[in-house]
Amino acid sequence: MGPDPDQLHPLGFTDQVAFLAPIAKGRDRVEVGRFTYYDDPAGPEHFFDRNVLYHFEFSPSKLIIGPFCALATGTTIIMDGANHAMSGHSTFPFDIFSDDWKQGVSSADVNAEGRGDTVIGPDVWIGNGAVLMPGVNIGAGAIIGARAVVSGDVAPYTIAAGNPARPVRQRFDDATVAALLDIAWWDWPVEKITRNLNAIRGADLAALRDAQ
Repeated sequence: MGPDPDQLHPLGFTDQVAFLAPIAKGRDRVEVGRFTYYDDPAGPEHFFDRNVLYHFEFSPSKLIIGPFCALATGTTIIMDGANHAMSGHSTFPFDIFSDDWKQGVSSADVNAEGRGDTVIGPDVWIGNGAVLMPGVNIGAGAIIGARAVVSGDVAPYTIAAGNPARPVRQRFDDATVAALLDIAWWDWPVEKITRNLNAIRGADLAALRDAQ
């Protein structure tokens, strides 16, 4: 009935692939769906320490990653804690360096200018070395090209690439995208997914509808 979603290294022949949900357990403001994995020969178990940057305690923003996502080596997610307040004359974070400088702009002011949660939808494929900037929302079924720098939202089932990332094309027509979002196979019980892999991986929308 498929691999154990709580297993750290689901592939018997290599440890460079890890499911992220078991690594995310107990981490504050992090949610990861089942079967989402990260691939890195340098140790995928270090993803949240090495690849999720500036996720400081003073920032309320969350990192939410849906199920069945594939994150290639070097995927980097920059969180809201990287932001400096830009409403004043200087962006320098005086308050973090000295108690004597804890006046004027505070962490609360920075948070007020923040971009909020970073959300990666289900069934998203992120290419090698892609960078996600704070507060982006990547829709279900999207593909992010290698080395892309994503600074804005990406619509569901859209391929985005470049720096800054721009839509290259939509993977399916609007009606098919709407149907896929309605079917939401990633929310099915794993037993149902296992029975219907041909329909999920195939290109026959009618077959996938029949599996609902």
